Amino acid sequence: MSEDRCNVLLIQPQFVVGSFWNYQATCEMIGAKYPAPPLGLITIAAMLPESWDIRLVDWNTQDLDDADIAWADLVMTGGMLPQQPSTLAVIERCKAQGVPVAVGGPDVTTSPDMYAHADFRVTGEAEGVLEKLVEAWRAGERSGLFNAERFKADVTSTPVPRFDLLNFKDYTQICVQYSRGCPFTCEFCDIIEIYGRVPRTKTTQQMLAELQTLYDLGYRGNVDFVDDNLIGNKKAVKAFLPELIAWQKAHKYPFLLSTEASLNLADDPDLLEMMRDAGFFTVFIGIESPDPEILNATRKKQNTRRDIAASIHRIYEAGIFVLAGFIVGFDEEKASVAEPICGLIEEAAIPVSMAGLLFALPETQLTRRLEREGRLHPGHSLAEGDLGDQCTAGLNFDTLRPRAEILRDYRRIIDHIYSPENYVARVRRVVDMLDMSGPNGELTRPRLKKDLSDFARILWHLTVRMPEHRRPYLKLLWYCLRTNPRALNAAIVLYALFVHLGPFSRYVVSEIERQIEGVESGAWQRPKDKPTTGKPWREPSLEAAQ
Repeated sequence: MSEDRCNVLLIQPQFVVGSFWNYQATCEMIGAKYPAPPLGLITIAAMLPESWDIRLVDWNTQDLDDADIAWADLVMTGGMLPQQPSTLAVIERCKAQGVPVAVGGPDVTTSPDMYAHADFRVTGEAEGVLEKLVEAWRAGERSGLFNAERFKADVTSTPVPRFDLLNFKDYTQICVQYSRGCPFTCEFCDIIEIYGRVPRTKTTQQMLAELQTLYDLGYRGNVDFVDDNLIGNKKAVKAFLPELIAWQKAHKYPFLLSTEASLNLADDPDLLEMMRDAGFFTVFIGIESPDPEILNATRKKQNTRRDIAASIHRIYEAGIFVLAGFIVGFDEEKASVAEPICGLIEEAAIPVSMAGLLFALPETQLTRRLEREGRLHPGHSLAEGDLGDQCTAGLNFDTLRPRAEILRDYRRIIDHIYSPENYVARVRRVVDMLDMSGPNGELTRPRLKKDLSDFARILWHLTVRMPEHRRPYLKLLWYCLRTNPRALNAAIVLYALFVHLGPFSRYVVSEIERQIEGVESGAWQRPKDKPTTGKPWREPSLEAAQ
């Protein structure tokens, strides 16, 4: 191997199977393999020397063979906490084959000791530190620790990701990133610990170059802005959106856009109008709790200054539907929270509500406080294999409210919001409220082929392969065509997500019932080494999904 050449294998570790965000059955319906591609790794690929040969294996969409690892001079991997077991498995496989492995990403940044067995560790953001790893490799070094200075990465230097390494058909959406960081101080959130409270944004030219690259590669469909909070820097995003609108119009809207934002998005009609005109059709919002006392205590004060349901409705009036997050298990819960949370979800009409158990993530204000109070469980930063995300693996600390009470509340919430009748009823109310007079209600020529293909595949699956869905799905489509035909795409997407969420919610309920039984029988004890485990989730076949 010459000094200026290197075979680099980028490996995206598998996410845990039992996740709210997995959507495997939904992906299968439209012929995809996984919701989203590894944006971090394809960005790293663009930062490596042009003379290096690069391959990508996304272990969520394809097998990882020993021959893939044997080809490489260097393996690069890493990811988030839900990828921890798989990342560690990648490291072990590389070590067994004698191939040096470098690991980076959020989990190694917050839990570096967990990855001490890797040859190289890169903590923090890659811009400004990855070149040091490259220099060390070229100098013959085969191990090292590279720590980026916190919150200092210059995202205006980030190159266009190597979208050409992806098979677009494998994914339901392709991801881009405009900004990093969030201005708020939520106690339980690790975003501000990893990326800081001052959102840093790419330039308009950078973002349009990324979209143009996707367009030139032939991609049409959903593009997700994976920002921590798209509107964290309102001044910057308001300057960017008119240029994005102009680009979308010039290209006849080849992309439907989605993102994550804070609830104060609803306070700004001009911003909502610009997002609608740019083609944003859905946004994820962290609501967490309807109780102002809980929100204040957990430093989510921005959600206390407004009527939450009315705010969600204003977003619907801009033609954008909302996915939302809720958390159960806060210290300030004085009594049952099931009815207030279910009541808000129904009042606001939020079909897809990611209700989870509070989880103390590594290196957060919450974790530091619980550690001071002696309440953190040993092994609190370990992922629980296939058991799942916060839906089944939360409460990694001693709770103030009786644990069984919290779990019973959580079970009632999941049971209620994901009953088929309640879910579809909320979708209907969303259809009633969505103002689709903007571009999201139009069939665009660039996306027409893909939209029609997806619609046909979903229709066939839900009426032929899964006959139990035939009647409710067709009734929803007919209702939408009669009352708000331009909202048809939103109705289809929301129902398609339920094909995963319905069976997954029943798994969550059964797992939580097992945990309740363990607590009430005295079988559950404070973990000594790591959190307890239960029955892993396995996505049912489409024929079995209900």
